[in-house]
Amino acid sequence: MTMANAEAGAELRRPDGGPVRVLVVDDEATLAEVLSMALRYEGWDVRSAGDGQTAVRTARDFRPDAVVLDMMLPDLNGLEVLRRLRGESPDVPVLFLTAKDSVEDRIIGLTAGGDDYVTKPFSLEEVVARLRGLMRRSTNSGMRTESQLIVGDLSLDEDSHEVRRGGDQVTLTATEFELLRYLMRNPRRVLSKSQILDRVWHYDFGGQANVVELYISYLRKKIDAGRTPMIHTMRGAGYVLKPAD
Repeated sequence: MTMANAEAGAELRRPDGGPVRVLVVDDEATLAEVLSMALRYEGWDVRSAGDGQTAVRTARDFRPDAVVLDMMLPDLNGLEVLRRLRGESPDVPVLFLTAKDSVEDRIIGLTAGGDDYVTKPFSLEEVVARLRGLMRRSTNSGMRTESQLIVGDLSLDEDSHEVRRGGDQVTLTATEFELLRYLMRNPRRVLSKSQILDRVWHYDFGGQANVVELYISYLRKKIDAGRTPMIHTMRGAGYVLKPAD
């Protein structure tokens, strides 16, 4: 498997091989845009709507494979939007976005037929992971996926979280795994500290960029120790992962 194929193979695909379609429904324009950007990074086809009426119309034309749906919208509430969406597509998985302290919303949403929920504020990784799970479990989705990323003699399995370098298993923490996954999805591409912060840590992370340096050093000790280095520092630009020469 080439590096390009490894990166593409990590994406969920529709039965015809096209990208999966996700509809994001939230009246907070900035949040909807950040979510949409993160989902497009996964290789998915994303559309957004800022109110319930637009969401229903968009879903009718777009035929999404999954929907991210805010419970609180300016016109229709999330439950009414869910009812109308399911009237058109009875099996489409729906991930609710709920307020942090609104336990009642979560219970009502799931009882009404929502498949899962995340509470605000949330990490982008969590939303992506929940959507992947929903689409894989959707009995009528026909989704197919390959979970292996391979760069040189380094392999990462997104499902089992198993990482190997030259056949040797490497044990990583959850954050180290996410950082390595991001690097492996972008082989030979220089990634800035700000890009890594935005992707590996959630979008409103308030820490300093030196957390990236810290975790890069952790990864190097586990991935590169005693071997030809794969993780390189590009002074003033960021970091890049390349196959060992």
